[in-house]
Amino acid sequence: MFRVEHNANLWTGCESYFLAKRHCVPRGTFASLRAAAVEMQSKCRPIGFDFNHNAARGCCTEFRRCNRQAIRHILRTALLLQKNLMGRVIAVANQKGGVGKTTTAINLASSFAAAEVNTLLIDCDPQSNASSGLGLVKDPERISTYHLLMGAASAEEALQPTELEQLWIIPSHKNLIGANLELVEGERREFRLRDALAPLRDRFQFIVLDCPPALDLLTLNALVAADSVLIPMQAEYFALEGISELLDTVERIRAGLNPELAIEGVVLTMLDDRTSLAKQVMAELKKYFGDKLCATAIPRNIRLAEAPSHGKPALLYDVRSRGAESYIRLAKEIIAHYFAQAAEAPPATEAPAAEGEAPAEEMGKTA
Repeated sequence: MFRVEHNANLWTGCESYFLAKRHCVPRGTFASLRAAAVEMQSKCRPIGFDFNHNAARGCCTEFRRCNRQAIRHILRTALLLQKNLMGRVIAVANQKGGVGKTTTAINLASSFAAAEVNTLLIDCDPQSNASSGLGLVKDPERISTYHLLMGAASAEEALQPTELEQLWIIPSHKNLIGANLELVEGERREFRLRDALAPLRDRFQFIVLDCPPALDLLTLNALVAADSVLIPMQAEYFALEGISELLDTVERIRAGLNPELAIEGVVLTMLDDRTSLAKQVMAELKKYFGDKLCATAIPRNIRLAEAPSHGKPALLYDVRSRGAESYIRLAKEIIAHYFAQAAEAPPATEAPAAEGEAPAEEMGKTA
């Protein structure tokens, strides 16, 4: 996903700029911004300008000015998107067990990777279900999340490949349960995971943390390291009770340890929208969370339950299943959220061109 696309005419100047500077932008960036460029050049239409027709270029005296504006908009949006997506850490957390945290972490990370986004999944749960769910057998000699938290190994050393080309995992081990006790007297105990991940943030666009079903030091480390928290929950009454405790924990972390921690969203899992209870819970969540309630809900699906026994994410086990399609839509929704943020960001003050670099106005003349 993250490479420059080749498009004709208007986009040539933008491509040359990104290639020269070695910037990476999501595949489809220039095509997605074509509509914005057309809107900027709408002044040309009354005098016969046709955006898709080279011969019409001479019909409009405003072309070069509009073209330069379009190019500046494209560059600004693409660079902001690149900045927003570099090393975005999302913790999948809910202290209530059995709500689909690990299933969501595995399949969301896999869907990011299937969209050609470099993605890292970190198993922070001593049960190590995310590790086995991606086909890693138990190995006590393998470097795990435990070694990262104890400072015994670097994150680079702990990386393990998966069946998906752009998905890596840092596995867990049952020894991780001991970290809750061993870190009690440790220095910077809440920041161990954040410090360990710092060297990897420029390498991965998304880092997904699978948290244990408890509000302990492991979950605390994940939330301090994260940029945002994604909350999976069932459409049931007890789930509503538990989420209030998690939100209180998030507020406390914001106040003292990680002021930038945001709510990525609340995603409903194992949903049966035929029941009146599910509809009532959805209505309450919509009232409380507003647009933070993800538009994509994950239905009950037997293929999602079968996939971990084969050591595969759902999209490799059965890509046509409702579960796999839902997680692909969820990944698309999250990526689109950051794309929209970049596109709506106010124009930044243009920095002076470095020696040997052409300013944006000069680029417009080449398009």
